[in-house]
Amino acid sequence: MDKTVLIVEDEDSIRKFVKINLDRAGFIVKEASTGEEGIDIARQGEIDIVVLDIMMPGIDGYEVCKILRKEFPDIGIIMLTAKSQDIDKIMGLEYGTDDYLTKPFNPMELVLRVKSLARRLDVADDDDHSILVIKPFKIDKYSRKFFKEDQEIELTPTEYQIAKLFMENPGRAFKRDEILNIVWGYDFVGDSKIVDVNIRRLRSKIELDSSNPTYIETVWGIGYRWKS
Repeated sequence: MDKTVLIVEDEDSIRKFVKINLDRAGFIVKEASTGEEGIDIARQGEIDIVVLDIMMPGIDGYEVCKILRKEFPDIGIIMLTAKSQDIDKIMGLEYGTDDYLTKPFNPMELVLRVKSLARRLDVADDDDHSILVIKPFKIDKYSRKFFKEDQEIELTPTEYQIAKLFMENPGRAFKRDEILNIVWGYDFVGDSKIVDVNIRRLRSKIELDSSNPTYIETVWGIGYRWKS
């Protein structure tokens, strides 16, 4: 792995423990103990993935996520939370997180999540220069850019992969577990709600009325499909 991971975590013991495991997995690792420091490091460049704690003094993880997602739409973000309630997990996803993990967590699970996200970010292994068009949308696979009516729409890495999957298979209904396996990877161990939240975010960016979607249809009892 040649990806650089930034750990933003105020608890020294957790931060060091995470760093050791990511080092062993072959990642380049940088550390920050506050949200402000994490933003400064990200602005210096060369950060691919951020492992971000929610509860920190000063700027909390939600605010850091909002800032990073606005300034660096292509960066991968995994949020760590000490809270187990669904609302906290969903809030993190709504702010633009690609994934979440609840403390206490198995360090190998975190490594697997980071590896899964790294695969979604990896352009080097994708030598496809083709353009995929389903009007009014267009995907440039090489640059990983998404357009509607020739206007670029900023998507997170996960949103891009979902849009690409749908546009490559118009009319096909995908179960949530299928989307998890294809986009997140077979080693992903989270729950399928992460699919619903990412679909909701994607709809908010591409639909005229996300509550009455035209392009991404819900197939009740199954999952979702791109209307052909």
